[in-house]
Amino acid sequence: MYLNNYEINMNIESKICDYKGNEKDICKIRFEVFVDEQNVPEELEIDGLDDEAKHVLAYSDDEPIGTGRILIDGHIGRVAVLKKYRGLGIGKSVMQELIKWAQKNNLEKLWLSSQWHAHSFYLDLGFVCEGEIYEEAGIDHIKMFRVL
Repeated sequence: MYLNNYEINMNIESKICDYKGNEKDICKIRFEVFVDEQNVPEELEIDGLDDEAKHVLAYSDDEPIGTGRILIDGHIGRVAVLKKYRGLGIGKSVMQELIKWAQKNNLEKLWLSSQWHAHSFYLDLGFVCEGEIYEEAGIDHIKMFRVL
């Protein structure tokens, strides 16, 4: 694997998990990406839905580096990868685990609110845009969905 044109050896694994018992790792990633980097207000980041969601955590050599969650209604959200690990397929791995969980649990449709700059990432995973661009937390977003 390459990072900034240097070959690096990383053992990356992703796993489905619950919030309880993993909240420290999940919040570390989300706060670094959304609150610190993107200036999303902390009160918007913590929405009270984490306990009812299934989460994915991606690790590199036991360091948490990526996360995402899915609600039972098929709503995917809070997909985040630490900055120095972006472009290595971590986000795709997180999404693939969420999609597998949805399929295993017989969900028929997935939906998400993508930041506009990231919508092509989701297009590559089979999602399609729906509606107009709108602003959330000061960032342009678009609704997207995928039928399973």
